[in-house]
Amino acid sequence: MIRRPVLDAIATGRVTVVFRRWDRPRVRAGGTQRTAVGVLEFTSVEPVDDTGLTSSDAVAAGFADRDALLKAQVGDGTLYRVGVRLAGPDPRVALRAKRRLSAADRADLDARLARLDRASKHGPWTAAVLELIADNPAVRAPDLAARMGRETLPFKRDVRKLKELGLTESLEVGYRLSPRGRAYRR
Repeated sequence: MIRRPVLDAIATGRVTVVFRRWDRPRVRAGGTQRTAVGVLEFTSVEPVDDTGLTSSDAVAAGFADRDALLKAQVGDGTLYRVGVRLAGPDPRVALRAKRRLSAADRADLDARLARLDRASKHGPWTAAVLELIADNPAVRAPDLAARMGRETLPFKRDVRKLKELGLTESLEVGYRLSPRGRAYRR
């Protein structure tokens, strides 16, 4: 997890590396991760020795000096220098903003939702969750899950699947249907 101030600094180009202690690398060069500021790309992942860290490393990671960088590297494991850059906006943002669906868009969503329903161990759920969120925007996930008689974490995983399709969006508390989700339900 990268804290929001660091994400903002990556987005502006002020931070170009992050340091992490891991038992093994958790990301790979060329990989990406969606974040609150957009999609990050990991440009490099290399183990480093604490003694090899420089003041330039500290500045690139957003620290005032080498001592501050070293103080922040707590825990066990190998220290990794991870090159990062903002690769672009989260494509789900543009997707969920679409207010009109073509016949092909609708057919694709129908097929994807049917596939999710078929693959579910607890039976069809997509229509019920979309309806629940439409009727209860900004309601806590545990409360929504309870209304469906489900555990919170599996419920949240299912909502994330709908978010991947651009149908829902997360709020500070709870969810709401995106413009695309509202168009699909019409």
